[in-house]
Amino acid sequence: MTRYDPIEAPGAEPAAPGFMPRAEEDDLARLLLRPCFPSDAEALLIAGFDAFDRLLCLERADGDRSGRCVIAPPVWRAALDAKPAQIVMAHNHPSGIGRPSDADLAITRESARFLALLGITLSDHLIFTAEGHFSFWRAGLL
Repeated sequence: MTRYDPIEAPGAEPAAPGFMPRAEEDDLARLLLRPCFPSDAEALLIAGFDAFDRLLCLERADGDRSGRCVIAPPVWRAALDAKPAQIVMAHNHPSGIGRPSDADLAITRESARFLALLGITLSDHLIFTAEGHFSFWRAGLL
């Protein structure tokens, strides 16, 4: 007879596909991106990397009064001036909800198409919460 242990504790909500608990985050998430986010406001980061995964730029866009982040043209321009081969987008959800909103899904699709026209890969879009982060790549959304 084979014994199967439950994946989650009884009564616990299963983690969303693509969600990485904070304790299991890699160095990019834990050391570079997470420290850049305020706990009380939304912010967005665009990290550009060369073909050898070396960091070329890290640009930030802060949320407005509504709490939404708008990626202004100067932010994109600064990131693209570094001539990255790939970009990782990341933002935080101070609400603690570790799933993408409809707006998050739309901006990710639009950004991936825009960057592809320039020959740049959108490698991932991460959404940070206090408990961990959601990865569009891990969830199969990129």
